[in-house]
Order: sequence, then structure tokens, then C-alpha cells
Amino acid sequence: MSLASVRAHLAAIAPDLTVIETEASSATVTLAAQAHGVEPARIAKTLSLRVGERVLLVVARGDARLDNRKVKAAFGGKARMLGPEEVETLTGHPVGGVCPFGLVAPLPVYCDVGLKAFDEVVPAAGSPNSAVRLSPDRMADLAGAQWVDVCQEADAGSA
Repeated sequence: MSLASVRAHLAAIAPDLTVIETEASSATVTLAAQAHGVEPARIAKTLSLRVGERVLLVVARGDARLDNRKVKAAFGGKARMLGPEEVETLTGHPVGGVCPFGLVAPLPVYCDVGLKAFDEVVPAAGSPNSAVRLSPDRMADLAGAQWVDVCQEADAGSA
């Protein structure tokens, strides 16, 4: 159902985008990078977080790590990752396929500014073997996301 909800959502708001399905799993950044022939940094991973009572999604480059100080400054508290069952319940997507599209209920979506280093990124599309290719700005626009700076600086050699 999750892949179907992403397909339906994108068909309604961005019919020019194609959901890419692969035989290989793309459930981790490394596997996704291999499956789509890109460096891991271009994988746009979606992190499902709880900050206090709020649940939110942060889309970040594949090689990024959250910076706790920046997260607290941006969202007003310490973030904790949601467990797999809670992720699927709140997003409708299984871990490994979580993306900011086709959510079961609206959630606040944020994109980390580190994604802007690329002309094209590859977020998942609702299943552990699906994705789309698009620019970071278009992804943020389609997801109704706000830009934030919540990740540690990327290593100079990984961009």
C-alpha cells in the first residue's frame, strides 16, 4: 500500500516523475546508492523523529548525521528516532522506504540544507526497493518542507 500511496500522491502533484523500482533492496543508504548508481550522499534519507510530543520528518543527505545541538535549536528539544512499528503507523511507509510523499496523515517535513549541494537526489518512494530522482528544491516543494540546518557538516571528501 505504501508504494501505491506514493505513486498516487506523485501522480496527482508531479505526474512527470517516475517511481523507479529495483530488484535489489535499497533499504539502507549503502544499498540504495548501489541500486541507483549514485554516491551515498545523494540518497535523500528520511528520518522519523519525535521531539517532545511532536512527530516530524527530516530529509537529509545519505552521509549526514544529525547534530543534536542544531536539532534542539531548530525544534526546541531533543530528538529521538521512532521505532520501526511507530514509523510505519505514523507515515504509512516501512523503514527503508520512508519518504515525505504519500503519508497516511500530514506530518511536518523538513529538508536539511546539506541536500542543496546536489542537483539531483534520490529519496525512497514508499518501499525498500523504490525511489524517485529529482532536485532537492523540487523535493522540498512537493513535500511542503521547510529548509533547516540540523546536520553535522559533511566531510570535505564526501561531497
